[in-house]
Amino acid sequence: MGFIVRLLITTGLVVLLANILPGVQVDSFTTGLWVAVALGLLNMFLKPILVIFTLPATILTLGLFLFVINALIIQSAAYFVNGFVVEGFWYAMLFSIILTFCQSVVNGFLQKDEPRRG
Repeated sequence: MGFIVRLLITTGLVVLLANILPGVQVDSFTTGLWVAVALGLLNMFLKPILVIFTLPATILTLGLFLFVINALIIQSAAYFVNGFVVEGFWYAMLFSIILTFCQSVVNGFLQKDEPRRG
């Protein structure tokens, strides 16, 4: 159940951010859902490979290169999902930073409401 809730939250955030940021466009809520699925799959399969290959740059920049990797993941999702347009690298980076921050805040509220086990 938690996966579906997180997927719907990410979908809502993607659609909301697309309405706020001028360089990002999502055609519909369904497209936002596909973007959330694509981001989940890309973060699961592609991101670990990119992190391993760019480990020296990530260490040299004290982890800031991970922002570049996140922007590349956003641009990859825009490539694969019709109806999701990101107009450039900087919009992708801004979108990824805001999306990650909003997801952290919302997930923090959801985890606070869950009863503790054990």
